[in-house]
Amino acid sequence: MIAYLEGRLAESMEHSCVVVTEGGVGYEVYLPAHTLSHLPPKGDACFFYICTVVREDALELFGFSTWEERQTFIVLTAINRVGARTALAILSVFRPEDLRRIVLEENVQLLTRVPGIGKKTAQQLFLELKYKLKLDGFTSLAPANASGKVLQDVVAGLVNLGYDEDDALQVARQALEAQPDLELGGALRAALKILAGGR
Repeated sequence: MIAYLEGRLAESMEHSCVVVTEGGVGYEVYLPAHTLSHLPPKGDACFFYICTVVREDALELFGFSTWEERQTFIVLTAINRVGARTALAILSVFRPEDLRRIVLEENVQLLTRVPGIGKKTAQQLFLELKYKLKLDGFTSLAPANASGKVLQDVVAGLVNLGYDEDDALQVARQALEAQPDLELGGALRAALKILAGGR
């Protein structure tokens, strides 16, 4: 899995560029519009954080100027019906901090600025992002680490048991703040104990 690529710019196209490594291998990399518009002159050095997307009929590289943007791309492609090209289109219009602001301000309409995204898709995208960001405390769009995954699973478990999602999130955070190394089973039991104690 390619995660980083460094070399010299050989060509630039409408949606991608070709990066040639020191070993003489050229890779086509699809880029957000703002990154494409700031490419160096041909022959100059360049580097990108890469997300490799494997499909049945192709293997494609999507490049980003920052690690946060790469991680945001991964989060976006994990959303139902958002493929790699749609995620790239979103990141061509919005930076990661813009998406966080949209969620915080609940400005769903802004998402329709992305070509191909109508009101219905924008609403779905907003709800998915709101959920993912909510679990991460609105601090990052990066996929959850181990403790974040436990938090997410505990919240899902409590919601399945009939608890309100906001209450579940608050209690799950409380349990994991007290004992950060808990695995899913222990964290769920700790959260239920807090709920049972009325705290």
